[in-house]
Amino acid sequence: MSPWDKVLATPDPQGHLFQLYQADEQALIRNVSHYLWEGYKRGDGLLVIAGAEHSQAFRRQLEVLGANTQAAIRDGSLAFFDAQATLSRFMTGGQPDWDRFESVVRSAMGQVRQKDNHAGLRAYGEMVGILWNARQFSAAIHLEQFWNKLLTRSSFSLFCAYAIDVFGKEFQVGALDALLCAHTHLVPAETAGNLEAAIDRAIEDILGPRADGLKLLIKANYRPAWAVLPAGEGVVLWLRNNLPDQAEKILDRARQHYQALQPIAALVQES
Repeated sequence: MSPWDKVLATPDPQGHLFQLYQADEQALIRNVSHYLWEGYKRGDGLLVIAGAEHSQAFRRQLEVLGANTQAAIRDGSLAFFDAQATLSRFMTGGQPDWDRFESVVRSAMGQVRQKDNHAGLRAYGEMVGILWNARQFSAAIHLEQFWNKLLTRSSFSLFCAYAIDVFGKEFQVGALDALLCAHTHLVPAETAGNLEAAIDRAIEDILGPRADGLKLLIKANYRPAWAVLPAGEGVVLWLRNNLPDQAEKILDRARQHYQALQPIAALVQES
């Protein structure tokens, strides 16, 4: 089990995880289902606030893994809420309202039952992603801050998701600093380290003999001050911030290498 698989399996009681996904929603479904499945086996209560398609996909994958989702929903240990409908209940004037948010989310949490006093609560939410996709960035960050405030007052873990392309221009320090600071861990789309390998190959392709020197420079200067980041995503941020003239070429090539590695990654994670 990789370190990132362990983060999903046993998140901190007040852990606030998030994942970026774009075209490959299967990676999101796989990781969220793994996070929920591990909680299911431990007797944790499971709260899912998501869109209908994702909720259905999580439920199907949980059943593939061995969960009896119908029984879990019936006994209250698994609850699904629609993300858009839930979000609309506490938004006022384009921003989330704390009192309404706390009331709505605590009510949802109160409907989820743990198997015993030693079990915990795991939540997954897409409401912040809805705001981000609508370019309501300030509202999304405020909502993350509300979640963090609730995390300090309750013992549960939280997993969020954003439809952000890690190879795209949006994934850079200037645009995502507040988002990165609002979480404890950025979960990679896949846990085999293929993004880091793809970037290494791309740096060699684009920079040739200068590649080794750049890799040493990145290693010496990479000190993330936000959430715990996978190495690959950390290098992308470093390139965008410190080598803007070459970053686009390197990341375009890295995308090609990464996509070529994905079928292999899927086989490894399914085995």
